[in-house]
Amino acid sequence: MSTTLTYPHRIAFSVEVAIALPHRATTEAAGGGEPSPIMEPHFPDRNDGDDLIELLFFAYRDFVADPDRILAEYGFGRAHHRVLHFVDRYPGLTIAELLDILRITKQSLNRVLKDLIEQGYIAQRTGTNDRRQRLLFCTDLGIRFAEELSRVQMRRVARALVDQPRRGANDDPGEALASAQGFLLAMIEPEERAVVTRLMARRAKAAA
Repeated sequence: MSTTLTYPHRIAFSVEVAIALPHRATTEAAGGGEPSPIMEPHFPDRNDGDDLIELLFFAYRDFVADPDRILAEYGFGRAHHRVLHFVDRYPGLTIAELLDILRITKQSLNRVLKDLIEQGYIAQRTGTNDRRQRLLFCTDLGIRFAEELSRVQMRRVARALVDQPRRGANDDPGEALASAQGFLLAMIEPEERAVVTRLMARRAKAAA
């Protein structure tokens, strides 16, 4: 059985699973208050903690392996993918904002941007309010490429969510998505969670 998997704000395609992936920017978890103190892990068995660490490793390994195969055909790497993803999702992103998101050096970003700009995937425009700013936008070619890379990753995410045990026939499949989002948000440093949720809300607002 297949259905349409939608991704804000452009992608729509059929996959072999029956689930929709709406964007749900969770801001409650990033509310005010003091950051939680660092707690020592208490698992019933040490292997439980090791299992989680290794599952995260292997999940990430295979999650990035899907687009890696496509990127290799173009002579690109994961750094190109990250830049392309965020420029595509946040048109008009500044160099400073992108550096803050990726946490890489300006020299490293310049090398990657040079490749993507010279090959026609990203274009730079001068800021309207501050002409010293360089605003980044994906070209039509870049948009199509970003969607191609996201498509394979969204298929993997959708299959993983569908594979989660269901408690009953009337369960909302979106609960699995919300649970996964909450877990991943909690993995982020407490002081960074509000920044991340504001960024994601910005994309959701633009897509509305």
